[in-house]
Amino acid sequence: MSGRWWSSAADAISIIAGERDGRLALCASPTCQAAFFDTSQSRTRKWCDMNTCGNRQKKARFNANTARTPDLGRTRMKLPDVVTAEQWQKARDALLVKEKELTHALDALAAERRRLPMVRFDTGYVFTGQGGKARLADLFEGRRQLIVYQMMDLGPDDYCNGCSSFVDNIGHLAHLNARDTTFVVVSDMPPEQLFAWRRRMEWTMPFFSSRDTTFATDCGLDGGFGLSVFLRDGNQVYRTYFTQARGVDRLRPDFNLLDLTPYGRQETWEDSPPGWPQDETMSWLRHHDEYPDQQ
Repeated sequence: MSGRWWSSAADAISIIAGERDGRLALCASPTCQAAFFDTSQSRTRKWCDMNTCGNRQKKARFNANTARTPDLGRTRMKLPDVVTAEQWQKARDALLVKEKELTHALDALAAERRRLPMVRFDTGYVFTGQGGKARLADLFEGRRQLIVYQMMDLGPDDYCNGCSSFVDNIGHLAHLNARDTTFVVVSDMPPEQLFAWRRRMEWTMPFFSSRDTTFATDCGLDGGFGLSVFLRDGNQVYRTYFTQARGVDRLRPDFNLLDLTPYGRQETWEDSPPGWPQDETMSWLRHHDEYPDQQ
């Protein structure tokens, strides 16, 4: 009897007996499609076993995307028009007018954001950090403001490329701390899995597991990712802001820097000139140690 079959049978017995929650699912691998019990917190596990089917599928996607990536050393790519220095400066000055208008609009939007009301938030959650158990108020580390990035839980040994690359973009926290603000990462992943992933990615910011709490649900997340801002007044905690999807996307320095380049993010949703290199949205994204030049 294989270890994987025995594990699935044991899961089934515990679910039927009411000792654990879960759902019956089929492996997403087209060469497997075995039935398994998904006991992950978000119930979004795709593969019966990450170390076999999951790795094969990820490797297949990686190879397919690599095959579509243009070889800049051998492929002649479409280029922007070549003009005189005077023509370039005129076009740049025209764009600068629009950029300043957008900057002023973003300043006005930030002013409205600072005037949002706030809502009392439960402080009874018990998180697990590397230093032990912690309440929501503890996550502030004595500061008044708290920014929480909530990373997706995709199940055992599976991790969201988008979430990981967002966290990669967070720099030294001293600058946030200087403004009485703390930044932490929270996920419904089991503590051991979450902390192991933190070690592999070589991140240094605080991580907390919200496993077996309703924190993610109370924040409006159903297996997804998001960013919340909290304010502390004594022991009372308030939620002042929340964003997800493109609202989180716009905060990333890497994407903002790519938006300054001629080819942009090189994704199909972008309005780019004909002939510009483009892939399906975020299909090129990897964990930072999985790009070919990092291996």
